[in-house]
Amino acid sequence: MKPSNQHFDDPINRFLTNGSIAIPMETFEKMYLNPETRVKGELRKTFANPTPLALMGFLLASAPLGCALMGWRGSGGGGAATIGVFYFFGGLLQIIGSVMEWIIGNTFPFVVFGSYGAFWLALAATLQPAYNAQGAYTSGLTGAELAAGKAEFLSSFAFFILFVGVLTFLYLLCAFRTNIVFVFIFFFLDIALFLLAGAYWVLAKGDSAKGARLEVAAGAFVFAFCMLGFYLLFAQLLQALDFAISLPVGDLSTRVPSATGRREAVRNEV
Repeated sequence: MKPSNQHFDDPINRFLTNGSIAIPMETFEKMYLNPETRVKGELRKTFANPTPLALMGFLLASAPLGCALMGWRGSGGGGAATIGVFYFFGGLLQIIGSVMEWIIGNTFPFVVFGSYGAFWLALAATLQPAYNAQGAYTSGLTGAELAAGKAEFLSSFAFFILFVGVLTFLYLLCAFRTNIVFVFIFFFLDIALFLLAGAYWVLAKGDSAKGARLEVAAGAFVFAFCMLGFYLLFAQLLQALDFAISLPVGDLSTRVPSATGRREAVRNEV
C-alpha cells in the first residue's frame, strides 16, 4: 500500500474537502492556482476560496490601463484616470486576497497577489498628484530644465517597472507547476512590463513617436493577458458554483514532477 503522502503527485488522486466531496488534483489547482500542499487544520474547508477575488482585482485594474496605453477611444494619461481603480481593485482586493491565501496555506498565490497588490498601490501613489512624485523632479523648472527633469523622472521610474518584470519572470517559471493559462498570463504580463520600461526610457530620450509605439505594444500585451485572465476567472467561478460545465485551463500540476513525488519514487525503488 502506498504511503499517504504519495497522493501529492498522483494525477488521479482525490482529496476530501468536507468528508464527503472529493476533488481531483487538477480541480484543486484550478481553484487555488497552486498545487495541493499539506497544511495543518481544516482552514480550506472553513473559509471561502479567495483566489477569484484577488484575480478579479488584478484584472479590473489591468484591463483599463491596457486600453489607455493603446489610446482606445481617445484614452491616455498612463492610467491617471483610474487611480481609484488601482487603489481599491488592484491594491486593496489583492492584499485582502493575499492575506486569505496566507491563512489557508497557499504560498504561491499569497506571494503573487501580495506583490502585485503592492505594485498597484505604488503605481497609484506615484500617479497621485498629492504625492508629487514627478513634481520632485520638475518643480520650479522651465524650458530645457523642465524637460530634463521629466526625463530623469521617467528614467528613474522605469527601473521599478523593469524589476517588477524580473519578479514576474520568476513567477512565470514557477507557474509551470500550475496551469497553461496562468503560464501565458505571466508570459504576456512580462513582455508588457519590459516594453513599458523601454517606452519610458525612450520617452526620456525625447523620442516621443517611438515611445508611444512601445506604450501601444505594452498595452496590447496587457489586454492579451487580461483576456486570458477573465477566462481563468470564469473557470474558477464555474467551479465554485458547481456548474456542470468545466472550462479547461491546461493543468500542469500533474504533468510537471514535484519534489515530493520524486522523493517518494526513490523511496519506493529502494
